[in-house]
Amino acid sequence: MGVFQRVARPVILAAGRREGLRRTAERLPVTRDVVHRFVPGECIADVMNSVERLRDSRRLVSIDHLGEDVGDAEAADASVEAYLALLDALSTRGEEPATVRPLEVSLKLSALGQALPRDGEKIALENARAICERAQRVGVWVTVDAEDHTTTDSTLSIVRDLRADFRWVGTVLQAYLKRSRADCAEFAASGARIRLCKGAYDEPTSVAFRGRDDVTASYLQCLRILMAGSGYPMVASHDPEIIDAVPALVRENGRGVDDFEYQMLYGIRDGEQRRLAGEGNNVRIYVPFGTQWYGYFVRRLAERPANLTFFLRALAERRR
Repeated sequence: MGVFQRVARPVILAAGRREGLRRTAERLPVTRDVVHRFVPGECIADVMNSVERLRDSRRLVSIDHLGEDVGDAEAADASVEAYLALLDALSTRGEEPATVRPLEVSLKLSALGQALPRDGEKIALENARAICERAQRVGVWVTVDAEDHTTTDSTLSIVRDLRADFRWVGTVLQAYLKRSRADCAEFAASGARIRLCKGAYDEPTSVAFRGRDDVTASYLQCLRILMAGSGYPMVASHDPEIIDAVPALVRENGRGVDDFEYQMLYGIRDGEQRRLAGEGNNVRIYVPFGTQWYGYFVRRLAERPANLTFFLRALAERRR
């Protein structure tokens, strides 16, 4: 395991849980300037501008209204209202219906009340169902995001319930979790849309692979399971080793261009996004927006040394 993974990443992720650091970061103009590389703005108008640019370049979009771990039902209701307003805005784009929906929203169940002490799972399911009903009406997909491993069982239970009524609902599986191969096999067999990512939380070795090579090996094993199944794999990675492995897996499993997609984060490897889309692939970009950007931003810094270098360089230039 490299120095960044062993030392820097846990420190950065720990900073993401420090309330004082969050308040300080949110007040610093330089931090907010750099954040715009990864988060295009705080309001629906900002994200709609980004959607227009991405769609003009033939890229698909998944939008996340930032926020997680809400502490009361009123905050969860506010998150639902934000998604409903976003879906109404997306409906005005007049996108043509397609086998692969060009527009999608991503939900964190903890933003919908999952962690509330009384009936949290039930509240999150009801709130997610309300969003899915609106999404179905306007022709937009929904994918349920993954969070730390303590939420996985609850999240997948909610996803199973949602898919009973909305078969197009997708979810996220994190390849660094040791359980994910079994989860991939289950959801691939049921025909689900699965976004496979490496994982962005600081998980213990009892439940997760922590070394870079081990995580990559697990990702490729999970991806083979998904490609061999009857579902729709979403290859969420910026890793060249993983991206390079995709075409052979597609051929081996007789998949066409609309039977899978690549996914990348807004602001990361834009040139590679354009290259893959230009070759005729479905490439979906994960676009977050909102005022609660701190936790998302910290996880992006912790994922790749290049992201942290970009941030530190921007800080140094600002201080000159």
